[in-house]
Amino acid sequence: MFQVRIHGRGGQGVVTAAEMLSIAAFEEGRYAQAFPSFGSERTGAPVVAFCRIADQEIRLREPIMEPDALIIQDPTLLFQVDVFSGLKKGGYILINTTRSFDELGLGDFLRDWPKERLCTVPATDLSRKHVGRPMPNVPLLAGFAAASGIIRLESVIMAINDKFSEKVASNNITAATEAYQFVLDEIESVRQEEAAHA
Repeated sequence: MFQVRIHGRGGQGVVTAAEMLSIAAFEEGRYAQAFPSFGSERTGAPVVAFCRIADQEIRLREPIMEPDALIIQDPTLLFQVDVFSGLKKGGYILINTTRSFDELGLGDFLRDWPKERLCTVPATDLSRKHVGRPMPNVPLLAGFAAASGIIRLESVIMAINDKFSEKVASNNITAATEAYQFVLDEIESVRQEEAAHA
């Protein structure tokens, strides 16, 4: 079973992101479960949502305490909430930011982490550019697909079409496709850098 925890703020589509991730997994014939952590749902308040993906029926119902992957929709949460709590060693971390992990002050903390599992994507910028509003959730899902290989971009696109009307969907698909490529390029450059130092 692969477990994903998504951190963001109210109004950023955190719960929708978890739902879409589960739809994408269903599209691939897998079992999935998505649910939010119920707290204050007001705009700007920290929100957490969870998604489990498995090849057999999922019987667990509790919040994800030891995620295999973290998607952080708002980097201002990094020092306000313990977003890394319980993250499995070597798990995937995807942050919505234009800054590097070092610039975010996480370099020392993640020094021994596999570099290709640490990804950033300017999801808010991509959403503004293609959708016309700062909604980072869809580009981050595509970035997660690229980083983890757990789901395919095609499945994310199916989930987008399932969730949004035609025009909104097509703009989100453009943002998602660019985010997916961004993360693939990022991982490739990390691999090249590591090969050069090997």
